[in-house]
Amino acid sequence: MFLNRSVPQPHHNFGTQSPKASPNYVGLVKFLVQPFLESPETLSVDSEISQTLNRVWIRIAFDSADKGKVFGRGGRNIQAIRTVIAAAAAAAGQSVYLDIYGSTTPGREGMSFDEDSEERSPPPPKTREPRTNGPKPIVKPRTR
Repeated sequence: MFLNRSVPQPHHNFGTQSPKASPNYVGLVKFLVQPFLESPETLSVDSEISQTLNRVWIRIAFDSADKGKVFGRGGRNIQAIRTVIAAAAAAAGQSVYLDIYGSTTPGREGMSFDEDSEERSPPPPKTREPRTNGPKPIVKPRTR
């Protein structure tokens, strides 16, 4: 005897493909990025969907002052945002590309915030100084 007899069971058509609706990428990106911004009204999001290629291009721009918060330490925030967007696209059978541009203030358009091209000062050269004080590291012998 089944207790859930009165609850209608869903009918699954695993053999047929129904067209999947595309997620609301603009709304999703705004939902994910706005909490990091001091002035959320500066956020600009544009989405372009290619039905033939099943690809989505998302372009966002915001005030340059918020760049550090959006990217996060080591790029963790922006990577998490990219992961969520990629998961939504994968669920719809699409691939997604996220482009991040600079300030939305007039006269400063076109500055790219791409992590790979971001200007960074080179790290200081690593010098190895002998340890004179402090605890010595404990080395455990290998056991097999």
